[in-house]
Amino acid sequence: MTYLFIADLHLSANHPRLTRGFLALLQHYQHQHTALYILGDWFNAWIGDDNTTPWLEHIVEQLNVFTAANNQVYFQVGNRDFALGDVFLKQFGGQRLPDHISLEIAQQRYRLEHGDALCTDDVSYQRFRKIIRQPLLIAILQKTPLQFRKQLAQGFRKKSSASHQQKKPYIMDVTASAVDDALIGHDVLIHGHTHRPEIHTVGHKKRIVLGDWREDVGEAYILEITESGQQHYFKWTF
Repeated sequence: MTYLFIADLHLSANHPRLTRGFLALLQHYQHQHTALYILGDWFNAWIGDDNTTPWLEHIVEQLNVFTAANNQVYFQVGNRDFALGDVFLKQFGGQRLPDHISLEIAQQRYRLEHGDALCTDDVSYQRFRKIIRQPLLIAILQKTPLQFRKQLAQGFRKKSSASHQQKKPYIMDVTASAVDDALIGHDVLIHGHTHRPEIHTVGHKKRIVLGDWREDVGEAYILEITESGQQHYFKWTF
C-alpha cells in the first residue's frame, strides 16, 4: 500500500488548473493501492453537501473510479471546508476523520491534522474557530437557503483575507509549544494550513508541512510513505 498525504488544494470552479492537478493525481495513483489522506482545505469553500454542480459531479465521478480500483480516500476538515460532511463523502466511499488522528506505518507513529489548531498565537482566529465549528451552529446554517450560505462564505473569505494582511507572519504560523504537545507519543507530525512547505526537525522527531497547491506555477509539495516506511516528500507538478 502507498500512503499519500496532501492538503490545501483550495479547489473551486474558478480555478480549473487546480482541479486538473487533483484529477491527474488520482489517475497517477489509481493502480498503486493508495490510501489518500486529504488534510483539510480540499475545497476553497464548502457551503453544504446540498451544493451540487456539474464541476463537483465530475470530481465525484473520478473519485468513484479511484475508489473502485481498491483505493481509499480519507478527509480531515480544514478552516475552509469544515462543513463538508458524510453525504458528499459517501458518494465515492470516502471517510471523514476526526480533527487529529494517529497512524502507524512501519513502527513509526504519525499524527495527522490540518494545522490551524497549532497556530495558538492567533488568538482571534482560535476564538472564531471554536465558535464556527460548533456542530449545532453548523446544523443551523445547513438549513438556511443555499444563496445565503454562498454570500456568507464570500464574506468569510473577504474578512479572512483582510485579517491576514494585518497580522504579522509569525502569528499565523504554528507555535513551538503546540507542536511539542502534538508530538507527544508520536514520531512525526504531518499537517498543512500554513502554506509553508518544509520538513522540520523537532529534537529527534519530525514535523512535515504539506504545501498548498499553487495555480500560478502548477505545483504542490506532497508526501508519500511506502508500507516499509520510506518517506518521499516531493513536488507534484500539474
